Amino acid sequence: MHETPDLEGMAAALEASGRYHVLRKLQPRRVLSVMDGSPTRMGLFLDLETTGLNPIRDEIIEFAMVPFTYGLDGRVFEIHEPFHSLRQPSIPIPPEVTALTGIDDAMVAGKVIDPAAVAAFAAPAAIVIAHNASFDRRFAERFSEGFDTKAWACSMSQVPWAEEGFDGTKLRYLAAGCGFFFDGHRATDDCQAAIEILARPLPRSGTSALAKLLEGARKTTCRVWAENAPFDFKDILKARGYRWNGEANGRPRAWYIDVGEDRLDQELAYLRTEIFQYDATITVVRLNAYDRFSDRS
Repeated sequence: MHETPDLEGMAAALEASGRYHVLRKLQPRRVLSVMDGSPTRMGLFLDLETTGLNPIRDEIIEFAMVPFTYGLDGRVFEIHEPFHSLRQPSIPIPPEVTALTGIDDAMVAGKVIDPAAVAAFAAPAAIVIAHNASFDRRFAERFSEGFDTKAWACSMSQVPWAEEGFDGTKLRYLAAGCGFFFDGHRATDDCQAAIEILARPLPRSGTSALAKLLEGARKTTCRVWAENAPFDFKDILKARGYRWNGEANGRPRAWYIDVGEDRLDQELAYLRTEIFQYDATITVVRLNAYDRFSDRS
């Protein structure tokens, strides 16, 4: 009889040599921390796959939600049973979407997602998190009731990953930085991996990624619109972090940036001095977790 090899011991030996970096395959856990009687909330990590990027024209083909219990200090205590469902769209799934998601027409044939079931599953959540909330929220709000009244947070943009030493913000990069890899072919796998990442302490600050995320989500931010900015300054605005809104979504067709309230006066002064070069009237919209990432903002 052959003895079971000590894989963890071998991995530890490789890492101790200083010549190898070993990634462990993620083993999904139900309990991450023992509850100690402190106040808890229910969080919900959501991931969607769609036929395209436009929430008005394109359709959801996969809907995954994984609920989890967390503390107000950012500890993740327990991961609960997921919701997962596929949906056949009204058009064939584009080949590039199949290549990206692994979902083809045969997999979704005859499948439907019940919006009422989605709403009921999401109802207990105090916050909904997605790894590109500006994409997922817009689709989710159109598909099912309740998402428009939830607080939302974005695990991609509201955690200071670069400051913590991570090379990118894709889930696979973040997982590798946390020492593991996962089978990311299904939306549920992405949700479970993301919760594991959020539960881990960040390498430089030592606090959990979820604590940083909640801190960012609780803040009010200001969306500053540089309407009618001279065309010649577009590259300067882009380099400063401004993004272009070219969609017909009821918002200005203009460059904009989101800044904290502590930076608002500085940003307005910059636009008036360096871009407009006169005392321009500038539109500012204040956003919180309940309207951020929505088409309403």
